[in-house]
Amino acid sequence: MTTASGGAEAGSRKWSLRLGSGATGPFLGLIALCVFLAFSSDTFLTMRNFLNVMDQITVIGVMAIGMTFVILIGGIDLSVGSVLALSAMVMGYLGNWVGVPFPLAIMAALLAASVAGLVSGLMVTQLNMPPFIATLAMMSMARGIASIITDGQQIIGFPDWFSNLAIIRHFGLLSATVAVMLFFTLVTWAFLRFRPAGRELYAIGGSPEVARLAGVRVAAATVGVYVFCGFMAGIAGVILSARLDSAQPSSGLGYELDTIAAVVIGGASLSGGVGGIAGTAVGVLIIGFLRNGLNLLHVSPFVQQVIIGLVIALAVAADTVRKRRQ
Repeated sequence: MTTASGGAEAGSRKWSLRLGSGATGPFLGLIALCVFLAFSSDTFLTMRNFLNVMDQITVIGVMAIGMTFVILIGGIDLSVGSVLALSAMVMGYLGNWVGVPFPLAIMAALLAASVAGLVSGLMVTQLNMPPFIATLAMMSMARGIASIITDGQQIIGFPDWFSNLAIIRHFGLLSATVAVMLFFTLVTWAFLRFRPAGRELYAIGGSPEVARLAGVRVAAATVGVYVFCGFMAGIAGVILSARLDSAQPSSGLGYELDTIAAVVIGGASLSGGVGGIAGTAVGVLIIGFLRNGLNLLHVSPFVQQVIIGLVIALAVAADTVRKRRQ
């Protein structure tokens, strides 16, 4: 037991020291991408374009933070796009149709998203369902509930103060929604880097059994991670509703793929134990700048899908090569 505990603690310290190291390759790729686009388009390096990219990546960026935690423990969450839609519909229904004060409607939306994450976590830990299957089931359930709430109708026309959260740029730079993304990015980076509970997630991803023998409450931590991922999807649903001034059951379709892609491109391993918020932030920026640059270069949306798919394939291939060298 002592040997296992010591090994887990040593491994935890080793992983904690590598929290930012995995972002080096993606960061160099981001720089190369920006240099290429800067020479290819006269408008790419403008402040206006940069701020537009920040606005566009906010939803995926917030969701990717939660997904990072899930992938760190060796899990996956395919339900985040549907949970996003669920939270948006709960907020819109309570705020616009029922007449609940809008701040309370937002809190109810985040609670609904967290409950969805809780159910996913319990299916994984208590029913021993593979994360892929558990979250696939939740993806269907959350999307169905989102449609049932208003019988498939969209909800439009939110309070002006709410929509302004995504419109008004304070000090001419950041909107409130972008500030929310940056806040969670910094907080979660610090949590994974400096808190014992954050380092335990790396231990779980490296070896759940060794982590359990070292005294880590693996099941509780796993459930907590899925709850947090659901909560972040709920935040993303609120942000997207503010940007669009509407909520609809079809919101977030395909977002889970972009979210997972951002985390993987940022250097995280789908087998768990490797990755971090810094790498995820770089991965989100790569996707954001890549799409923005391709739009500036007037590349067909269909070709864009092919290019982004190739980038994802290269990121996964790099992860495979890295593991073989270890």
